[in-house]
Amino acid sequence: MATQQQNGGTLYNALTSGSKIIGTIITDSDMRVDGTIEGDVKCAGKLVIGERGVVKGIVECQNAEIMGKLDGKIDVKYALALRATSSIKGDISTSTLMVEPNAMFNGTCKMGSEEKKEAKS
Repeated sequence: MATQQQNGGTLYNALTSGSKIIGTIITDSDMRVDGTIEGDVKCAGKLVIGERGVVKGIVECQNAEIMGKLDGKIDVKYALALRATSSIKGDISTSTLMVEPNAMFNGTCKMGSEEKKEAKS
């Protein structure tokens, strides 16, 4: 896994195509996955799973954009975007969900924050 610099000067982590990690990943910045991860991912920023990316495990992050495959559970604090090429098998928990046509999702989805639910009660 390498750290790369975007044009805006912000750092993010990247797992390139053809790479595979088995184990838990914890990062305090954004992350892009174009390889394979078999294990849990805890990302304090935005997680992007590219079209060739595969994650098998439990994901926790602030925001996420999925174009590849996820087999497991994903807990997104703010916004989750499922692009047309995405395939999700598992449970989703998020405040906001955006789904493009042709995105695949098999599992359960829980939306809204606990704070909003408690305020309505």
